[in-house]
Amino acid sequence: MYDAVIIGGGAVGCAVARELSRWKLKICLAEQGEDVCVGTSKANSAIVHAGFDAPAGSMKARFNVEGSRRMEALSRELDFPYRRNGALVVCFEEAGLPRLEELLQRGRANGVEGLEILRGGRLHELEPALSEKAVAALYAPTSAIICPFGMTIALAENAAHNGVTFRFDTRVETIRRAGEGYVLETSQGPLETRAVISAAGVWGDVLHNQVCGDTARIVPRRGEYCLLDKKDGGLVQRTVFQLPGPMGKGVLVTPTVHGNLLVGPTAADQPQRDRTATTAEGLAFAQDMARKSVPGLPLRDVITSFAGLRAHLAEGEDDFRIGQPVPGYFEALGIESPGLSSAPAIGAYLAEQAAAYLGAAEKPDFDPLRRDIVHLRELPFEERQRLAAENPAYGNIVCRCEGISEGEIVDAIHRTPGARSLDGVKRRVRAGMGRCQGGFCTPRVMEILSRELGIPQTELTKNGGASRMLAGRTKEEA
Repeated sequence: MYDAVIIGGGAVGCAVARELSRWKLKICLAEQGEDVCVGTSKANSAIVHAGFDAPAGSMKARFNVEGSRRMEALSRELDFPYRRNGALVVCFEEAGLPRLEELLQRGRANGVEGLEILRGGRLHELEPALSEKAVAALYAPTSAIICPFGMTIALAENAAHNGVTFRFDTRVETIRRAGEGYVLETSQGPLETRAVISAAGVWGDVLHNQVCGDTARIVPRRGEYCLLDKKDGGLVQRTVFQLPGPMGKGVLVTPTVHGNLLVGPTAADQPQRDRTATTAEGLAFAQDMARKSVPGLPLRDVITSFAGLRAHLAEGEDDFRIGQPVPGYFEALGIESPGLSSAPAIGAYLAEQAAAYLGAAEKPDFDPLRRDIVHLRELPFEERQRLAAENPAYGNIVCRCEGISEGEIVDAIHRTPGARSLDGVKRRVRAGMGRCQGGFCTPRVMEILSRELGIPQTELTKNGGASRMLAGRTKEEA
């Protein structure tokens, strides 16, 4: 019997796990995928929004602003990349100025600091690559960029360090009330718990409707992105938005914390909860819209494209649902943008609510700190030499595009929770994320995974499930 079972290993679920591990509780996180950060949290804009977009008084506004304020300190505690680069919301005609003014006033009402509207020469001094047609922009200096994999994995590792159990490949199929608690029937057998905290993303409504008196309905909203090569990462310094529309914040152009340039997303509602295929039409639309903001985008340098799903609540409901709809069942439902920005605040809030419900006492020995994997490419040459002398694996470069060593990959595998797939390695150390997209390093990464996990290469997957990389052998070993 657990005190609390968290459903979902994305940014919000892992934030809840980390915050709830501050209390003396027996906690489990159940994730249907083979790792944390395999759903919505792995495919988004990687932005910490300032908080000017959501209506004043909404949960989106509250948790966005609080999450944004928490993020920098959290990045220092958990050692994941964060950079406060600022954001611009651009309009291209004078008729858009009242909408910018509305966002300015809304942001101030939400408590966002430093907002101002820039015009003419000052705007282009800040971002020379902006379109000459840009007449004004709302400037939000507190907007930032992070690595969503880095944040989610850091939260999970710190939660595990503080006693949380992670159960992967564990899909929660049904929930039912049992006495003073709940029984969760999963793909790996039943779990009994005193409390449930659902952070199940696009599946959140399915679980909600099993235990709550009302009905919720999520419509997955697909967003497609293009990632450009690192040589283009300095084209803009700030995140460049266009005025938001009915389907969201629109197509943006932003640098990433790893030095690339990101373009997207589109917004298309769909019935499928697991379809993340890109389309020629969607990518072309994203590129055309991005050129409107930054005409000189070198889109010939796109190295990959991808799509992610947002958990959009249907029937015109445009806010998060966060709370305890029935006793002992807590949820974060309809977490779309600005969900990544809000995750630290949502995690703290739900953890405090659940701990109070369970009558838990705080741990005197909770450890808030976590250190990231050593990234060789970020070290001075002398430090790299020292590491390689101590452990030759750090002198063996496996991914040439990103400068990733065998030592880093081995560390990624042996962490808790650690990498068990190619994508698990990629999310932790970026092997395969460079210009060649794994074209050269994949066989060597598979060799290391096979050796360190003690399983044959034919059982290795790209991202769990049936995504096996090899079908068999063409020759028997001698």
